[in-house]
Amino acid sequence: MTDSDFAVVEFVLTALTYNEDDELDPDDLPPAYRTPFWSEGAIERPLAVTVDTVAKATGVSHPWEAVSGLMFTDYDDFTGEIQFTDRSMADDWYLDRVRDDDLEENPVLTAAYEGDRDVSYTRARENNRPARADRAFIDALLEEYFDDDEEDEMLDLVDVRAPEEIEMTLDDIVLTGEQEGEIQKIVKAIEHREYLANIGLREIGKLLFVGPPGTGKTSVARALASKLGLPSVEVKLSMITSQYLGETAKNVEKTFEVAKRLSPCILFIDEFDFVAKTRASDEHAAIKRAVNTLLKSIDEVSLIRDEVLLIGATNHPDQLDAAAWRRFDEIVNFPKPDAPMRADILEIVTRDMEIVDFEPEELAELTEGLTGSDLRLVLREAVLEALTEERTTLTQQDLVDAVADFEERDTLKNLDMIEGDHDALVAGGSFDNDGHDH
Repeated sequence: MTDSDFAVVEFVLTALTYNEDDELDPDDLPPAYRTPFWSEGAIERPLAVTVDTVAKATGVSHPWEAVSGLMFTDYDDFTGEIQFTDRSMADDWYLDRVRDDDLEENPVLTAAYEGDRDVSYTRARENNRPARADRAFIDALLEEYFDDDEEDEMLDLVDVRAPEEIEMTLDDIVLTGEQEGEIQKIVKAIEHREYLANIGLREIGKLLFVGPPGTGKTSVARALASKLGLPSVEVKLSMITSQYLGETAKNVEKTFEVAKRLSPCILFIDEFDFVAKTRASDEHAAIKRAVNTLLKSIDEVSLIRDEVLLIGATNHPDQLDAAAWRRFDEIVNFPKPDAPMRADILEIVTRDMEIVDFEPEELAELTEGLTGSDLRLVLREAVLEALTEERTTLTQQDLVDAVADFEERDTLKNLDMIEGDHDALVAGGSFDNDGHDH
């Protein structure tokens, strides 16, 4: 057996079983297996088992070649279909090779073989990412809900990410005990939504992430979406002032409508302090209406009822008023990392690097006050500096030198901002190059 022949046999068995059982639906198919069959926001049925669809679903470049030596396979030159000449032999071949843990990653086959193996269809189904979290479904929904001009306008306002597009995982992030606890509570709340609704506990699932830029607020929100297999809808509040967004209050309403239509999902609202700034200023009345609409929309959205987990984030909690604070049932602090956390961050970020005499604890002591985002920039500079010397192996000294260079540049940047345009201290000092707080 090779990995390729196993992958092809598993996919063909899945497609045949799915086509035979009308009670199975797209949420039973593993996400990769749905990929070739999306059409106008729906999964085509029956699933066509051709060399093209098998290749797209499994990543096996030449699927027929992978299984042509098996006694129970055949190929139709006219239709391009891969077929089984003996289904029971294919079943036995597969069951002899699949582990229970791997079988439970496929609800279709778990349902078929539940009587033969120690597996649970219910558990497999719960752990499988639903079809409505697929990129193809998200795109179809956005296209259906907005006309072309509106969709372009909305995409200036929101960033919708499918779970498979989020590369960051919670394993890539060093969390405080408080952060881990809050995430665990949210995971449990999502798992037990019906129970919470039945006991009348509906005001839950609105978090405010508070902390300096670079401490991981955006990354944690995205990683949580990845862990839960949910789409992520991100909006930066400052964007509602853009001259290209038309009717701002209407667009805020549409943002929440998108989240509800994509539910279950995470709605991440960045720069939440912008609410307080706008409420206290003499901004245009249309912008104030948009902010009031936002606050009302936050009041009306619910994790339990709408299956929307709301996460706000701010770098400036001191600028929030009571009206903003009371919209959230949990406040999660994102402090700058202490020395042990910095050492852990360095361990994670360098795990694919080759570093001679690496001592993360020493670097942690040298980087007091740096955030996780800062540490990643330090390591990036160390890698680029080594590449200029045609080296892909780093040394501890490379990293020490990169820390010194980073601190020197940071000092010069701060001096320039203080001595130059004072507005730059507010407008440019809070975000990295892509405008996100990582």
